[in-house]
Amino acid sequence: MRLNSRGGVVLALGTAQTLAWASSYYLPAMLATPMARELGVSVPTVFAAFSAALLVSALVGPSAGRAIDRWGGRPVLMATNVLFACGLAALAGAQGPVSLFLAWALLGLGMGSGLYEAAFAALVRLYGAGSRNTISGITLIAGFASTVGWPLSAYLELQWGWRGACLGWAALHLGLALPLNALLPDPEPARASGAACGSGPSGPARPAPTPAAPQHAPTLWRSTLLSLVFAITWFTSTAMAAHLPALLMAAGATLAAAVAAGALVGPAQVAGRILEFSLLRKTHPLLSARLAALAHPAGAAALLAAGAPAASAFVLLHGAGNGILTIAKGTLPLVLFGPQGYGLRQGLLMVPARIAQASAPWLFGLCISRWGAGALWVTALLGLAGFAALALLRVGGPGGGPDTRLRAPG
Repeated sequence: MRLNSRGGVVLALGTAQTLAWASSYYLPAMLATPMARELGVSVPTVFAAFSAALLVSALVGPSAGRAIDRWGGRPVLMATNVLFACGLAALAGAQGPVSLFLAWALLGLGMGSGLYEAAFAALVRLYGAGSRNTISGITLIAGFASTVGWPLSAYLELQWGWRGACLGWAALHLGLALPLNALLPDPEPARASGAACGSGPSGPARPAPTPAAPQHAPTLWRSTLLSLVFAITWFTSTAMAAHLPALLMAAGATLAAAVAAGALVGPAQVAGRILEFSLLRKTHPLLSARLAALAHPAGAAALLAAGAPAASAFVLLHGAGNGILTIAKGTLPLVLFGPQGYGLRQGLLMVPARIAQASAPWLFGLCISRWGAGALWVTALLGLAGFAALALLRVGGPGGGPDTRLRAPG
């Protein structure tokens, strides 16, 4: 049985992505403390193992993308569910630092081949250049990964301990996510061979350069700028995820106010994705990405100027901008380079981002300890650098001319 409708594919893939994010990226927030206590290590050691997993994911991303380009998303994503389950089972059986790091390295293999970048590549293999709305759709669903994952991890840990929680997530990968990914359709033979790449389903076929070919200077320049934008986005997003309450308290907010404002991140991200899916769907993805890149610096300026009273405004702006930029990670490589070879290119573009993500909690923590709320100058300036990089990119297709292929009809 295979899903035939785009809506069904988005629902299945979005649900599987929610589970994948909740059981990996959002897992340490709830389980790091009991894990560290029982294993006899510090909490930072657990997060160091998590950072090592992110580095592993950076290394395997290009290979996973190449595999999706060749075979489609279904077999690769199904394999990642097995990897996630094995990694979580190994984590449940960890007895010390060595086995802890090895388990997270195994989870890193699943993260590098089973999170958003792989899902985006799977959709592009299915729908070519007409993938923008499906990419937005799965990020809209998986935007609730922390909303679902944190309470469920806490409940599982309360009932069966952190080891039981890891085993519970492993069972969900095998019992829920694996069957959902198995429902994904296989790519059409024409698109799989590259014959249909270059336009939406109703447009004429237009060949796009493959990443295996030597890159011309404009293509290399675009790739460099996109890598910079993605690295800045992941660094800021991860830094805020790790240190947002502490940052808001450094700006003068009470603990209760900081927690209340921080809870707005998830809804703000979803709101930004709804905005991209509705009002911004007829604009070029590059234009919406430029607007989103300014959101965090604008919020940072408000918080630095007004202090605690602007905490909620900062969180809402940061969250909405980050939500739109998450979609841009999938749509910008597609609109700038075309669909052919998308998976490999996406994996390569995300290598610097994964490295920046792995270093973000430690580096931004040092900034807060030294400058307090003034650490926001770091991410605000990075955000402006990301906007400048996006401004240098032309609104054009792989051939350099105007590109309307990712606009919604009408």
